[in-house]
Amino acid sequence: MLFGRTQKNPIKIADKGVVEWQYATCGYCSTGCSIEVGLNADGKPVSSRGVADADVNRGKLCLKGLFEHELFSSAGRGMQPLLREHWHQPWQPSTWDAALDKLHDEIRRVQARHGPDSFAIISTGQLLTEEFYTLGKLTRGLIGTNNYDGNTTLCMASAVSGYKRSFGSDGPPGCYEDFEHTDCLIAWGSNLPEQHPIIYWRMKEAQERRGFPLIVVDPRVTMLAQNAHIHLAITPGTDVVLMNAMMHVIFKENLHDQRYIDANTNGIAELRALVEQYDPVTASKICGIDEDTIRVVARTLAKAGAAMQIWTMGINQSSHGSDGVVGINNLALITGNIGKPGGTSLSITGQCNAMGTREWSSCSGLPNYRYLEIPEHREEVAKFWNVDPEFFPKKRGMFQTDIYQAMEAGQIKGMWLIATNPLSSLPNTARIRKAMEKLEFCCVQDCYQDTESAQYAHVYLPAGTWAEKNGVMTNTERRINLVNPIATPPGEAKPDLWIFNRVAERFNREGRVRFPERAADVFLEMGELSKGRLADISGMDHELLEKQRGVQWPYTEEQMVRGEAPPQGGKRLYTEDGVFRYPDGRAKLIPLPFIDNNEVPDEAFPFWLNTGRLIEHWHGRTKTGKIGNNNKFSPIPFIEINPASAAELGIRRGDYVRLVSRRSDAVVMAMPTQRVAKNALFLPFHFHDCANRLTLGLLDPHSRQPAFKQSAVRIERIADQVAAAQLSKEMRKF
Repeated sequence: MLFGRTQKNPIKIADKGVVEWQYATCGYCSTGCSIEVGLNADGKPVSSRGVADADVNRGKLCLKGLFEHELFSSAGRGMQPLLREHWHQPWQPSTWDAALDKLHDEIRRVQARHGPDSFAIISTGQLLTEEFYTLGKLTRGLIGTNNYDGNTTLCMASAVSGYKRSFGSDGPPGCYEDFEHTDCLIAWGSNLPEQHPIIYWRMKEAQERRGFPLIVVDPRVTMLAQNAHIHLAITPGTDVVLMNAMMHVIFKENLHDQRYIDANTNGIAELRALVEQYDPVTASKICGIDEDTIRVVARTLAKAGAAMQIWTMGINQSSHGSDGVVGINNLALITGNIGKPGGTSLSITGQCNAMGTREWSSCSGLPNYRYLEIPEHREEVAKFWNVDPEFFPKKRGMFQTDIYQAMEAGQIKGMWLIATNPLSSLPNTARIRKAMEKLEFCCVQDCYQDTESAQYAHVYLPAGTWAEKNGVMTNTERRINLVNPIATPPGEAKPDLWIFNRVAERFNREGRVRFPERAADVFLEMGELSKGRLADISGMDHELLEKQRGVQWPYTEEQMVRGEAPPQGGKRLYTEDGVFRYPDGRAKLIPLPFIDNNEVPDEAFPFWLNTGRLIEHWHGRTKTGKIGNNNKFSPIPFIEINPASAAELGIRRGDYVRLVSRRSDAVVMAMPTQRVAKNALFLPFHFHDCANRLTLGLLDPHSRQPAFKQSAVRIERIADQVAAAQLSKEMRKF
């Protein structure tokens, strides 16, 4: 028997005329999906697909990856170098030589007049690793400013800080395979289905086979929380209190792993004394989770054969972000859940190559987790680069977030921004705008000319994007994968590596420092410098990475020669018989007193404002806002508001409303939903004219990462909806 309309044509996938598929790695989030881009007979990219034999994504792509090939022809691309004397003047076309000479001369002028650290350089998590390494060599070895950082301070700095404090080094200890071995998963402030859809698929597939409990800690009923066995709708900014209370229960009920603690950690006495103060009854009044639920979750974690904890920006983007990461590590350490299959604390990294900048950019020190504070590290790198070790600073400079405060105070006079857009991504953007107006000189290097931050530039350098370049990226699980150049940059735009090398020529007239032209050669140089380090990549090259569809570090030359290295590299750090990166080989258990410095709702600003990601968009929509198949799902800014709150305020679905914080205001559309509490709102952060006009920007004392997630706002109903819609449209213009 036939059902339905028998004459209906079957669904067909349009034939795009692909004649060749070329390999790359997706350039959006940190999942690290292997991707192939289809070219038609004219050599034009017309399609994207996942790579079936790649371990990370196994043929799958999310919505962004499926349309990534459209980036090559997206609007707003920079076509030629531009110059102007003042940022409010119109741009004038330039040559590459003139623009790069101007950059060199202004760096030296600013440094000569105001000191070497008066010029700041800020990069991104979206360059390729060979580009990071080359920029770091240029900055640390030739230019000589110590105020050099990446925009990863806005997303991963707390994870970096927490790993260093607990384990003695950055570097996520686990991998995606741990989902297939775990007996319990706790997700702290992580909404995998929208933030990292392919990692969510890996997790969900493993959960369906193993049936492990999923516990989600998040103020909002996210897509992940809807699928959880237990959802803890925590009071924003109080994760440390919940963690301390869980440890209180674990110690009280003798559920900790004393053997592991004795063999692998320091600081147990101090930790136990601190968490003794956080009994579940007391903690519940602060974190909003009832005492019995705290006990159930603590027991579930501690009694699991292997327990895995993951987190994303809900932990990192907090005034207690670094402490939150340390708290997760504490829970893992006291239950023996580091270094074994299914037992890990795994940060889900933000940007596609945020790990690459952490490993190789030299922003926080020197390459491969070396520290400026350690003389032997300075000597080693200086000898390798052929520079004077005394040229290096003796400690790291300011974080990106501190650089803008120094700019505001007149200490930073010049800036080189590379593939980042602080006027969209930094909190309290009105303050950032005023700071940028004070610069004597600003150079913006970006694949897009129409970013907000380019408004304040004196030099614009058009760069290539994603697979217009050649190099590698490192994903969340330390897997290094290759990006091949599938298209050429438009007009006169150039790959970032080419730009850095041309700038280096101007600071390296005598040729003292070597700068390879080919990314493959840069990678081999990095491999030499990595020997014996935690992130040893000396057994890898570009050819191997493409063949294996990515390889996890460590993967050493000695392992490769002896045939001991597994094809996919080293899956886990700190295995049960291994050592941590402190001199004594032990991890630190660190007591975490809770200091409540959050901005909280009050009578004037009665709503919590939470910000976060949508699956269809990426960061400030610089890319996805120009891709029709991404932008159509969320073309305008909106808030999620509880229906009861909306009714009390006389707000209907689709009404425009005015959000007001102590910093600024924004006009958005209201979307009532039960996903948020009555005193809370959720605002996607992708719209440059909205979220970060409102956010607080209070900084974590360890990581200097901003607290994007805890702000207080009020809502004002707008009577003239036609005028509000027009205002919202005007605010969205660049």
